[in-house]
Amino acid sequence: MQLFSDPISMGFLASLLAGGATGLGAIPIFVRKDFSRRTLDLMLGFAGGVMLAASAFSLLVPAFEDAGVVATGWVGVFSIVGMGFLLGAGFVHLADKYIPHEHFKRGHEGPSSRLARVWLLVIAITIHNLPEGLAVGVSFGGGHTAIGLSVAVAIGLQNIPEGLAVAAPLVREGYSRKYAATLALATGLVEPIGGLLGISVVTFALTLLPYGLAFAAGAMIFVVGDEMVPESHAGGNERLATWGLIAGFIVMMSLDNVFTFIFGG
Repeated sequence: MQLFSDPISMGFLASLLAGGATGLGAIPIFVRKDFSRRTLDLMLGFAGGVMLAASAFSLLVPAFEDAGVVATGWVGVFSIVGMGFLLGAGFVHLADKYIPHEHFKRGHEGPSSRLARVWLLVIAITIHNLPEGLAVGVSFGGGHTAIGLSVAVAIGLQNIPEGLAVAAPLVREGYSRKYAATLALATGLVEPIGGLLGISVVTFALTLLPYGLAFAAGAMIFVVGDEMVPESHAGGNERLATWGLIAGFIVMMSLDNVFTFIFGG
C-alpha cells in the first residue's frame, strides 16, 4: 500500500496512534472512579523507564550512527549529538519557563494567566507531548522503519499511564468522566503535529537527522528528570516508582531489540 511505503505518512500515522494512546489510558476511569497514589506513581515510574530506554536505544544510538555519516572524527560526531541533545533539553526548559501551565502536584509554572486551571493542566501535558510526537516523526527519517516503530510503541506505552494520570485527578476534582477522558485524549493529539514536523524536516534534509534524533532524546530525558521522577517520588512511593522505572526500561529495551531483529534497523 502507498500509505505504508511513504515515510511521511508512516510517521504521521504512527505519531497519531501513539498520541491516541492517552485516550486508551483514560478508559479505566469509566470502570473505577478513583485510583490510589501508589498505582499512579508505579505507572508514572514505568512510563519514565520506557522513555529513558527509548531515548537511549532508539534515539541516541542511531543519532551517533547517523552523525558518523555527516561528520568526521569522534569530536565532530559528539558535537552534533551533544548539540542536538542540549537543544532538546533547552526547548522544554524554556517552554516550561515562559508558557503558563500547571501541574497537579507542583502547581503553577511560567507567567501568570487567567486561563482556567483545567486548560493550564492541558497545556502542561501538551508541552511535553509535542517533543514526543517529534521523536516519532524524526525516528522514521532516513528509512529507519525499526527505529520508527520502536519509538512509536515506546511513546504509546508511556502515554497509556499518562492518560490515566491526567483523567483520574480531573474526575477526583469533580469533572465528569467523559470530560476527563476527552481532555486526556486531546492532550495526545498534539503528537501528530510534532510527528509530521519531524518526519518532514529530516526527509527533505537528511543531514539534520542526527540533530533531530538527539533533540528528541534530550527533550524526553529532560521531562523524565524534571517532571516524571519527582512527581512519582512526591507521594512517599519512591521505591515502588523506581521499580516501575526499572520494569519500563527493561520492557522497552526488549521491544527495541525485537523490532531491530524483525526489521533489521
